Amino acid sequence: MDERRSLSPCSSRPSSPRTPPCEILGSVGIEAVLDQLRIKAMKTGFEFNIMVVGQSGLGKSTMVNTLFKSKVWQSSLPNLELPMPQTLELHSVTHVIEEKGLKLKLTVTDTPGFGDQINNDKCWDPILSYINQQYEQYLQEELLITRQRHIPDTRVHCCVYFVPPTGHCLRPLDIEFLRRLCRTVNVVPVIARADSLTIEERDAFRSRIQQNLKTHCIDVYPQKCFDEDVNDQLLNSKIREQIPFAVVGADREHLVNGRCVLGRKTKWGIIEVENMAHCEFLLLRDLLIRSHLQDLKDITHNVHYENYRVLRLNESHLLPRGPGWVNLAPASPGQLMSPGPGKVRKRANKDPREDEC
Repeated sequence: MDERRSLSPCSSRPSSPRTPPCEILGSVGIEAVLDQLRIKAMKTGFEFNIMVVGQSGLGKSTMVNTLFKSKVWQSSLPNLELPMPQTLELHSVTHVIEEKGLKLKLTVTDTPGFGDQINNDKCWDPILSYINQQYEQYLQEELLITRQRHIPDTRVHCCVYFVPPTGHCLRPLDIEFLRRLCRTVNVVPVIARADSLTIEERDAFRSRIQQNLKTHCIDVYPQKCFDEDVNDQLLNSKIREQIPFAVVGADREHLVNGRCVLGRKTKWGIIEVENMAHCEFLLLRDLLIRSHLQDLKDITHNVHYENYRVLRLNESHLLPRGPGWVNLAPASPGQLMSPGPGKVRKRANKDPREDEC
């Protein structure tokens, strides 16, 4: 099959070489490399950039605060006296969270106004433009002859998309936006305010959403084509069966059976956020922080950013000013709002049935 053909955004990462292991006669201390990496990580810390997208009133700010157990984002009450903004505005806030000596520089980007207008035509353009602007900024830093030792990474590593708990299926706005968004960034959809649905309604809603995603070829994270081994396949297949997660956010503690729990207090009792019998918040937290945070960053760098970089460099021309000098014209507004290029390269052992979309 022609590899120049532009396909889905599932661009494969470079496969590790299958070199046979060399038998050694004794210990040489290779395991100490892990300690070196740990010490370096403790010194430098990590960067993680997350975007939350959804209509107003779905609990995006509360969910972010619940994820990181801190007041990352201060939600504001709507002012009925002020007119609703006519355009989508993106707001970012950065905090440094420290746990057991390890620092995480967290940047959260909110999208107030998304889907709230009467006419939502092309309401995704500012979001796609912002994501591509971060790629462009990183690319411009990389192209400098004298580069910084550490390039500040403002690229969006994950976008959590909040689906309204309608109980029916994805709206046309959701489908159209997700189709564009998945080509540019890692997307994790969640059912917001899941406590408004019964268990049966939640499961039926999830099944319909999964069918919508499959019908419209929307490949959300974790993408099947990025599973590198059997362990990845086993872990990610279980996650894919549960997506979209049905979540409830809360940043207040309540006393339940003698213990303090995060939850929402209602007339019928306490909805415990960290109780799997009540919602699937723990699955979302484990995915974003405990099991896949580094993988989200790797796919952002090796796939989504690489797609953008190849597209931009293909549009440039080399100048005879020295080795490695690239003259790259500034990106046009149309390029920034573009959903991104197709696949850069394909896996050699990729199932051809995946190309049906």
